[in-house]
Amino acid sequence: MSFDSHQICFGLNREQNERSFSLFLQLIGNRELADVLAKRLSDEEIDRFVADFTQLLRQHLTEDEYHLLFLQEESSPHTK
Repeated sequence: MSFDSHQICFGLNREQNERSFSLFLQLIGNRELADVLAKRLSDEEIDRFVADFTQLLRQHLTEDEYHLLFLQEESSPHTK
């Protein structure tokens, strides 16, 4: 099933929330958007975003998943 940004909708059901959240994360991964936000956010906002997002990664990813999925490394340096 094709899923585009116009279909983002939260609060209806878990499946829709998961699809919407996945697309939302993909959209904020856009380089141009990231560059614009990086210039416009305050130091405090950047620190808060990084701290909150890092905490979510720690809670929900194993160390290997963090290295593979987030850092896009082939393996964790701890498993080499």
